[in-house]
Amino acid sequence: MKIYLIGFLFIGFLVSCVKDKPQEPINIAVAINSDKSVLVINEGNYGWGNASVSLYDPNINAVVADYFKQQNSGSLLGDVCQSITKYNSKYYIVMNNSNKINVVNSSDFSKTATITGLNSPRYLLPITYNKAYVSDLYANSVQIVDLNNNTIFGSIPCMKGTEEMVLIYNKAFIINSNSNYCYVVNTSSDAITDSLFIGKEASGIMVDKNAKVWILTKGSASSIQVPKLIKVNPVSLFIEQSLIFNAIDRPWRLCLNKTRDTLYYLNKGVCMFPILNTQLPISPLIAQGSKIYYGLGINPKDYSIYVSDAIDYVQKSKVEVYNTNGSFIKKFNAGIISNGFVFE
Repeated sequence: MKIYLIGFLFIGFLVSCVKDKPQEPINIAVAINSDKSVLVINEGNYGWGNASVSLYDPNINAVVADYFKQQNSGSLLGDVCQSITKYNSKYYIVMNNSNKINVVNSSDFSKTATITGLNSPRYLLPITYNKAYVSDLYANSVQIVDLNNNTIFGSIPCMKGTEEMVLIYNKAFIINSNSNYCYVVNTSSDAITDSLFIGKEASGIMVDKNAKVWILTKGSASSIQVPKLIKVNPVSLFIEQSLIFNAIDRPWRLCLNKTRDTLYYLNKGVCMFPILNTQLPISPLIAQGSKIYYGLGINPKDYSIYVSDAIDYVQKSKVEVYNTNGSFIKKFNAGIISNGFVFE
């Protein structure tokens, strides 16, 4: 896939500015290849309808500011872009406050369908080739979607507040921001078969290279629950490891690198945790300082770390790129309130 922006600025001007300030969206001739590009998920402000998806080429540090709008004849994405999942040569763009999921082609980002009838969708998890689960902040259920015709055909009763999900051994593990439990769903019967007590405000879930499920929680000061990083055996559902944070910590945005042997998360900066470790890091790999780190992602191409600074939640976010040792590489401007990344 190649997308071209035709304009009048010179490449030399672009390169000279990169060292001094974040790269602004540009109007130079840029070819962005699908095997190199990075999609930046920009929530936008709640109720403002200014969500967007930025397309970034790390090779020349170039940004297409609102890729969806550009590829869909000026159409707006919607209100609050929560997450993006790529599956079956499609991108499923979950719009939280617009109560819908935009379905676009991965080849040119043109919209092909809309999944409606949702309450406050958060994340989409493909289960089979034609079936997916959609978590929801306010619905007392997880919705079951037919990916062939992009319609809801069922639901799984569950306490409202379902968030991120992972699939392993025909089980879907679903965390819930309002509950003390991670729910386990049998994906053949589409029914909850078990639950794990993990504590308040689960904020992330991942599956490592050893097929272990890692869950991150923020804890709750009101109910005197400390944040935790938990390792779960998905077969026995036994909690094999539970690492405790300080009570004032609020860890979130759990990520894995390509080899799935190192976890990353935000907690006063970007923290790194190899899965064989038995103790949490004392200090962040990348200190946050006065910034407001909001989104996090690990590029599988080169293991580089992408972290967004929301600034004041009104200005465009600044995305910083770091090496695995925490050394700064470069930065660029994305959209408003960048919360995550999709790497090609």
